[in-house]
Amino acid sequence: MDINELFAGLASGLAFGLVGTVLLALGYLLVDLLTPGRLGQLIWTERNRNAALVLASNALGVGAIVTTAIATSHDDFVQGLISAAGYGVLGLILMVISFAVVDFLTPGRLGELCVDADPHPCAWVVAANHVAVAAIVSAAIA
Repeated sequence: MDINELFAGLASGLAFGLVGTVLLALGYLLVDLLTPGRLGQLIWTERNRNAALVLASNALGVGAIVTTAIATSHDDFVQGLISAAGYGVLGLILMVISFAVVDFLTPGRLGELCVDADPHPCAWVVAANHVAVAAIVSAAIA
């Protein structure tokens, strides 16, 4: 590998990293909107495990989608960036929809239950939905 290939690879990694970081931030904001209270306060100050699980599953899902988009871009940088951004946003939209569906089908307010101070099984259900949606979107990419 010569120096030009190295710099091109580093630039590509930076671009994909920035797209992934923006998608992770968007995922954070969406989870924060779907749940009552400030997510940062709930997780980092109150050590709320339910909220942490929901946010972590969202981040893992976004990461899986972006990774799949990068891996299937077949060295086409622009296509890979567009794919990562587009499928990442699609995954986040579908995660919000799955959250709304579970909220509709179950008793109580899902957002409130997912940030309850006591452990609640609904956080695991939401987390599983996030991972499942990411798997489905990732499979659609390949």
